[in-house]
Amino acid sequence: MADWGPILVGVILFVLLSPGLLFQLPGNSRKVEFSSFHTSGPSILVHSLIFFGIYAIFIIAIGIHVHFG
Repeated sequence: MADWGPILVGVILFVLLSPGLLFQLPGNSRKVEFSSFHTSGPSILVHSLIFFGIYAIFIIAIGIHVHFG
């Protein structure tokens, strides 16, 4: 049986933390913009650091495991 926990957590976080989808930090004209559907280089860097931090907490510290079958 394969462990699907890291894959599911990664996909969900990737969708939720895509810059410009729900929020963008830093925004183009403000510090935080909501649902702007635009992105920039600094926002990609910030969102990737947030993704790595939350992903590490969920996978390493909490230890989420999902098994099918």
